[in-house]
Amino acid sequence: MRNFTGKTGIRVKIARAVFAIINPIISRAFNIVLCATMFNIGRKRGGGLYSYDYIRASSLELIADEINNRKLDGCAAEVGVFQGDFAKNINIVFPDRKLFLFDTFEGFSDKDIKIEDENNFSESVKKDFSAANIEMTLKKMKYPQNCIIKKGYFPDTAQGIDEKFVFVNIDVDLYLPIYNGLKFFYPRLQKGGYIFVHDYNSTLFKGVKEAVKKYAKENDLSYFPLSDHPGTVVFMK
Repeated sequence: MRNFTGKTGIRVKIARAVFAIINPIISRAFNIVLCATMFNIGRKRGGGLYSYDYIRASSLELIADEINNRKLDGCAAEVGVFQGDFAKNINIVFPDRKLFLFDTFEGFSDKDIKIEDENNFSESVKKDFSAANIEMTLKKMKYPQNCIIKKGYFPDTAQGIDEKFVFVNIDVDLYLPIYNGLKFFYPRLQKGGYIFVHDYNSTLFKGVKEAVKKYAKENDLSYFPLSDHPGTVVFMK
């Protein structure tokens, strides 16, 4: 569970209370309507179809289908696993690929929080996401034998990795690890591969957009946004 302080904390508490009441009703209605428009795509839909994170999960499924049909060689990865709710979707759609899972599993790093504070990017504290748990995460995986847990501070935990990647999800909320994630993975992305960066349009984590824009400008890259909550951008190589 994320913890926030000050005015942001009050807003988050109110939002969570409202969300807990209306989300089950809205999610069911939304999924029925949205899914009804996507049945005729020439094949059976896969994992994540009725997820609360439908747009991102469904986009992952369609992207994975393109990657797998083209027989691209490479692994998948997620930076910022928390309790594995999105990682399990990656594991489902890439059943024959290694899945590297990077997370401190202890919450945010002090050095990353310091940058957030200095730039007014967010009001994150160290214990945010400290409820992450490796055992809980692996229990959610359909193919746990494919998962490689990299516990600790990223990118330190990526040392020695020389694999190529076809899909990466970066969901670490804070400026520095977002930037470092792009810096590490984009050069290792196979042509035809994709990178998701979550929270791009989040009003709580403003450093995400700054990190994405900085890396894209430095490397003359383009990206496009998804309409999920609170906003993912997609890089394609």
